[in-house]
Amino acid sequence: MPEGSLNYHLNTLVTEINSQDKTVSTSAGDTVPYDILVLATGSDALVPRHTPGHDAEGVFVYRTIDDLQKLIAFSSTRKGTTGAVVGGGLLGLEAAHAMMDLHEFASVKLIERNRWVLSRQLDGDAGGMVVEQVRSLGLDVLLSKRVGRILTDDKNAVTGVVFEDGEQMDCSCICFAIGIKARDELARKAGIKCADRGGGIVVNPDLSTSAQDIYAIGECASWENQTFGLIAPGVEMADVLAFNLTQAKAHAMRKFKRPDLSTKLKLLGVEVASFGDFFADRDGPKNMPGRKPAGSTKEDTIKNLTDGPAPPPVKALTYKDPFQQVYKKYLFTMDGKYLLGGMMIGDTKDYIKLVPMVKNQKPLEIPPSELIVGAQKGEEDGDDLTDDTQICSCHNVTKGDVVNSVKDGTCKSIGDVKSCTKAGTGCGGCMPLVQTIFNKTMASMGQEVKNHLCPHFEYSRADLFNIIYVKRITEFADVMRECGKEPESTGCEGCKPTIGSIIASLFNKHLIDDTRKGLQETNDRFLANIQRNGTFSVVPRVSGGEITPEKLIIIGTVAKKFNLYCKITGGQRIDLFGAKKHDLLAIWQDLIDGGMESGHAYAKSLRTVKSCVGSTWCRYGIGDSVGMAVRLEERYKSIRGPHKFKGGVSGCVRECAEAQSKDFGLIATEKGFNIFVGGNGGAKPRHADLLAKDVAPDDVVPILDRYLAFYIRTGDKLQRTARWIENLPGGLKYLQEVILEDKLGICADLEKQMEELVGTFFDEWKEVLVSPARRAHFSQFANTQDNIAPAIEPTAERGQERPSYWPTDSVKTDFKGHKWSELTWQPLVKADTFSDLPTGDSKPIKRGDTQLAVFKVRGKWYCTQQMCPHKRAFVLSDGLIGDDIKNNKLWVSCPLHKRNYELGGAEAGKCGNDDEVNIATFPIEERPDGWVYVKLPSVEELDSVLGTSLFVVKKSESVDPFVAMDKKLNAINNLKGRKGTMISHLEDQQKKAALILAGGERGAGGLDW
Repeated sequence: MPEGSLNYHLNTLVTEINSQDKTVSTSAGDTVPYDILVLATGSDALVPRHTPGHDAEGVFVYRTIDDLQKLIAFSSTRKGTTGAVVGGGLLGLEAAHAMMDLHEFASVKLIERNRWVLSRQLDGDAGGMVVEQVRSLGLDVLLSKRVGRILTDDKNAVTGVVFEDGEQMDCSCICFAIGIKARDELARKAGIKCADRGGGIVVNPDLSTSAQDIYAIGECASWENQTFGLIAPGVEMADVLAFNLTQAKAHAMRKFKRPDLSTKLKLLGVEVASFGDFFADRDGPKNMPGRKPAGSTKEDTIKNLTDGPAPPPVKALTYKDPFQQVYKKYLFTMDGKYLLGGMMIGDTKDYIKLVPMVKNQKPLEIPPSELIVGAQKGEEDGDDLTDDTQICSCHNVTKGDVVNSVKDGTCKSIGDVKSCTKAGTGCGGCMPLVQTIFNKTMASMGQEVKNHLCPHFEYSRADLFNIIYVKRITEFADVMRECGKEPESTGCEGCKPTIGSIIASLFNKHLIDDTRKGLQETNDRFLANIQRNGTFSVVPRVSGGEITPEKLIIIGTVAKKFNLYCKITGGQRIDLFGAKKHDLLAIWQDLIDGGMESGHAYAKSLRTVKSCVGSTWCRYGIGDSVGMAVRLEERYKSIRGPHKFKGGVSGCVRECAEAQSKDFGLIATEKGFNIFVGGNGGAKPRHADLLAKDVAPDDVVPILDRYLAFYIRTGDKLQRTARWIENLPGGLKYLQEVILEDKLGICADLEKQMEELVGTFFDEWKEVLVSPARRAHFSQFANTQDNIAPAIEPTAERGQERPSYWPTDSVKTDFKGHKWSELTWQPLVKADTFSDLPTGDSKPIKRGDTQLAVFKVRGKWYCTQQMCPHKRAFVLSDGLIGDDIKNNKLWVSCPLHKRNYELGGAEAGKCGNDDEVNIATFPIEERPDGWVYVKLPSVEELDSVLGTSLFVVKKSESVDPFVAMDKKLNAINNLKGRKGTMISHLEDQQKKAALILAGGERGAGGLDW
């Protein structure tokens, strides 16, 4: 794009359009000339101003983030009252869901004037099914009700509503979600024709208005007396107008035609979709393939006047499953050759395939019934779609757009496809199909889908491991020079931790020494797991789950001393939460003095080897599971791999240690142990495979040495052993050939590699405590010994404190664009506090109540706010630094959720992967006096915008997810847990058997439901 060809005015209100002079005036006093003017002013939520009481306190609309924030604030002052939503459409159901999620109202009622909800998308049967489902979720739905007036008290606060039928209902809050009103005020003021009924700027088929060279698109435009509140029509309008303004001289003008109003959403947990001409059976088809619509000829009109309208030439195929709450109705031409539209409730998987079938208007090659009968076959592969088939309705992207972008070399990754074509960047529902089309296109070109580590390396993790292993490369900068696309690159949040892990897996050096600390995720960087409030958790090692009373007392003493929240982990350890960064040294000093060591819960390494008591105590035990588990955990502790890995040892086939859900697991037999591998109990559970049977105890370690070393060598980035085995060529059989039969002749080498690793073990925390340089790494701020408390208020719960729940929304303040009144250079920190490292160095700085992050990358300095606005987390200085040398970009990646903020250049402060947030940046330089200076506003002004206290998450902002549950169970906190105990009030309330609670068998104290 030529320099200066795109100009923009942010936060600038246009106050007037002068179509004669072809200028617009702004609130800033500027006059901006135009040749072509496009109005895209959007819409506001509709408020029924004819309804008495519409302006009362407690009346809201549901349209913007600001609307929601006002509703949240108000609801906290009306705890235990009734909230109401008027409007049973898409937005109304979403508003009702939001009000229920606030957990402030005793009940929420949805008021709908029609006989069912979603009447613009669904017929009576489908809408009725949705009503049933949302009522079962706790939403009270009132149908066929119209609000006549809103009742108020003497302070003009809402107290209830009176319906047009005279019935009255008490409530303290009313949220209207009854449609949109186009923002056409500017156009009306300029004399541009607007629609009388419903509003909107009247547009012609080419989207021109009544004023020359002025066009309107989006929700402000009225096309054939209709305005549209969905994304797809707006995108289509923009597409048509952009074509006409840029290419119409060489081509015929395009016209905006009836838009596709297909919709797929999840409302209150209910999957809902409508597509194509979904009311063709009720209103008659708007378009019939190969013929004119019914009623469009003179003969049709005369026939309608004399005989009445003919039945629509449409047949419906309906499927209704009241047990699974699934409803499908597909509409076809009378001969069944064409699909016209339809609707779906409960099961909407076929939506992405059916929408293009309707748009293409091509004869079906299968019987209509197969579209429903075959709906359970899984994801579509796209092979039977033509290139002009629309696969992304949000951005009007066809299959051909994706295929061509790959074939012409523009897109070489799925990320490129999303950036170039916009497919998958709207609702995201088309992504499985987009991914499949991309993969198949790459395969058809004889290319593999690239498994590169990141944009900096054209190698997989396994490839890089082998290069580093063979060449014995021990530093990241040397890896970049040897293997990177840009030898002087800093790397990124993708490659740094992976290469750091590879180097640790091979050479076992301390992670937080200067040349390695910039490679580590925050957990490894501070040898502790970062938590929501910026504090850390501490997990001492408890090998095999075996612990002495003395060590239990040490853990309890430390927890009490530092006010740490205690939780037993699934791996038979004790997790201590809430440790402040500057307290970690003292905490670990006490633990190590008590004979404990790091449990490496923060690392992509061995976590635990879980065990039952086995033959040491259990009368069913066959083998000493505790003894084996302790030995294995002590052997493999601290060893890093592509991802974390866990072990388990059970003393008999009863499998109390759940060894078959672990990365490696042993089950005792009469002859030794059965060894299982590749189990996973995570997001995608996998039962482990039997690798070897009846292995003698002294043969277990060599087999596991080979298995783990082979995994460390060949696993992909962040790949657990379950997925690794699934992707091995030949799977388990191949693995057995390699590590049991020595098919590749590498077993001795694998054992040697593991022996070197276990032979160089050291306790990372013990090494930190004896090193002044490493200890300095744990100060909260680089320029002061002052500390600031965590930025989330604690909540007391069950005798301990935890951080309050996060609020739903990010901080949307435009920090990047904020205008400071005056900036002056301030010395903040000594330059020698930072190291000049290839991976970059960063530290937090305190000034007043504000926290800043300072970065030094290859001799250059950068300064930003410390807070990531996404979750109000003061952590940016702990993030990994990444770069793109070709495009002159440098960014820091937030360690909590990977929001990437640009550090320098014209876009400094911009978030590259979340448009809703940005950060403030400040000029910074090093001076000859040895200090780093930052150009900042006064302390008072800086604190008024970025002060830590402004962004503390308050308890009052949190929503308790258990309010509804506790309300149902009421006296659960007083439940004693003895056999036969009941909640007395339940007996009084008709003794509802489904809610009776009793203690566990033999006085175990568990709840039986």
